[in-house]
Amino acid sequence: MQSQFRRQSVFITGTSSGIGRATAQGLARDGFRVFAGVRRAEDAAALRGESLGIEPIEIDITQADSIRAAAERLRAEVGSDGLHGLVNNAGIGIAVPIEHVALEVLRHHFEVDVFGQIAVTQAFLPLIRQATGRIVNMGSVGGHIAMPFGGVLCGCKSALRAMNDALRLELHPFGIHVSLIEPGAINTPAADKTLGEVERTISELPPQGVVRYARMLREFTRRAYETESRGSPPEVVARAVHLALTAARPLAHYPVGKNALLLTALPRLLPERILDRIRLRIFGMPSEFGKLVAHPL
Repeated sequence: MQSQFRRQSVFITGTSSGIGRATAQGLARDGFRVFAGVRRAEDAAALRGESLGIEPIEIDITQADSIRAAAERLRAEVGSDGLHGLVNNAGIGIAVPIEHVALEVLRHHFEVDVFGQIAVTQAFLPLIRQATGRIVNMGSVGGHIAMPFGGVLCGCKSALRAMNDALRLELHPFGIHVSLIEPGAINTPAADKTLGEVERTISELPPQGVVRYARMLREFTRRAYETESRGSPPEVVARAVHLALTAARPLAHYPVGKNALLLTALPRLLPERILDRIRLRIFGMPSEFGKLVAHPL
C-alpha cells in the first residue's frame, strides 16, 4: 500500500511546529513529496535545513493573493500529476469568556480556522481533481464537545466539522475522499500559544470581567495546560493523517490522541445536565447553579 503512494505530492498548511511539522516530517520520511505551507520566511528556512526534502511554500491562509500565489507555484511544481493530498492543518486558538471576547478577535479566529481552510480548499481543488486526490482537515474533539472559555475554538471546530462533512458528501461522486482528524490532548507548542497568555487575556478584560472571570479563567487554564502537557505526542496525529491519505477506504473521522475517543463519545452518551456537571468539575468551576450570584468573587 505505501509503495503505491510514494513520491506523490502533498501540501500541508501550518507546518512551522507541532502537528503540522510532525506530519510534514513523517510523510517525507514515508516517501511523499511534501510541500509545507508556512507563514514566515524563517520557518521556511528551518524546514529547508532539515534535509528531508521538504519544500516550503510561504502562505497566509487569510490572504487571497497569498493563497493564489501558493496554488500557482504548486501547479508549476506538480504539473499534470496534480496533488494527491491537501492537509488543512493551520489554525489558532484562544481561551476567553464569550461575554468579553472582542468581535474582531472572534472574526479573526473564524477567518483562520474556518474561512481560511475553505479558501485553501477551493484554490487547491483543481489540483486535487487532476490526481483524484484526497483532502484531510484538522478538526478537534472540541467540534463535538464545548468547554468553558473554549467557545471560540470549539465554535470554529464545530463549523469546520459541519463543512468538512458537507464537502465529503459533495465530492463523493467524484471519487475524492475527505477526512477529518480530531485530536484530543496533544503535547505541542500550540498549548503555550492558546493557554500561555492567561494574564494578558485577563488584563484585556473590563473591570467587571476581571471580577467575574479571572479566578475561574486562571484555574481553567492551569488544568487545561496540565492536560495538554500530558497529552500524546504530535506523531500520533501525523500517523492518522498518513492513514487518511493512504487507506483504501479512509475513515470520515479520525479521533486520535489522549482522551479523544472519550470526549467524542460523551456527548452522545450522557444527558446534558450530567455532562455539564462533569465539565464544570473537570475545570474547577462552581457546579452549583447560581453559586456566584451571592458571591461574585
